[in-house]
Amino acid sequence: MAILRCNKCGHVAELPAETIGKSVGCEKCGNEGRAYDTVLFVRKVLQQYFLLQGEVVRLSAALEAGEGEKATPPAAPSPGAALLADLDLHNTDQFASDSQHAGIVQWLKVRQVQARPHLEAVDTSGFFDDVPVELGDHFDLLREVVDKIRWGQQKEVPNFSVNLAKFSQKEGQAINAFCKRLHDYSLLSEYFYQKQEKVGRGTIQSAAAVRRFFAGEWLEWFAFMKLLSLARDRQREFSCARQLSLVMANEDLFEIDVFFLVDGQEPICIECKTGEFRPEIDKYLGLRKRLGVDRRRFIVCATTLTPEQAAGLSGMYELTFVNPAGLVAHLSTLV
Repeated sequence: MAILRCNKCGHVAELPAETIGKSVGCEKCGNEGRAYDTVLFVRKVLQQYFLLQGEVVRLSAALEAGEGEKATPPAAPSPGAALLADLDLHNTDQFASDSQHAGIVQWLKVRQVQARPHLEAVDTSGFFDDVPVELGDHFDLLREVVDKIRWGQQKEVPNFSVNLAKFSQKEGQAINAFCKRLHDYSLLSEYFYQKQEKVGRGTIQSAAAVRRFFAGEWLEWFAFMKLLSLARDRQREFSCARQLSLVMANEDLFEIDVFFLVDGQEPICIECKTGEFRPEIDKYLGLRKRLGVDRRRFIVCATTLTPEQAAGLSGMYELTFVNPAGLVAHLSTLV
């Protein structure tokens, strides 16, 4: 059997087994939620129950021993190892904690690598993580908008326009709706559509965080959210990090854009490039070998690659190359 717990109203319902993994409307409020296997759902709940129960016993024993003043509250359990059914992945700060990154830090420590997590980089309570999924899923259609914004940022030209007349009606509507969402999320300071001319006109936001987003961070968010959703949907245990700084034993410094440790096993590392990446191939090869990561699990995701180029580079080097369209298919073979 399957079970559904509504994230909006808290209603719990039992559903037929064929709904497992599917999105189902709540019979009370109509909100869409994911149905989970009942046994696995209960097992996850019990895991968290016994974890918290153990902490209560430990703290009670400490208090009885007169160590109450020295006792510190337990760290919040990693949401990657907890039940994620109640989490809106696009609106949570639950991953932005030291306890959530602990598995990654320990895995690297064993390999004499010091990890310095960037906690804010996995806080999805803002809007930076929402747009990249749409952008990455439809990059071939939307790349002109991003290219114009990025060019304007580099040349300090604040305004841009997109001629929607050259697209089909459906494509033009999709691009226009995307630009409106950029404005709604304050990623553009202004946007309006001239219906007669079929031209969209926007003004670029000058904030530093927005400049970094269009300069390439959007692709990191795309890779992070896709892998996060995949791990959640397949109900895997994991720790996750973005913009993870590494300090080697010889004090060499590296940064990995996206790093996931799934089921405590070998990690998945993703480097995201929206520009030229070829000069960095040797660096990626050296880092992969230093960490002892299988070539299929060290991924370079580059927006400039065609599928044929990605396959060719993957055959030449002991790395895996993909473009945004091929990323999810490859990750599906790893999680």
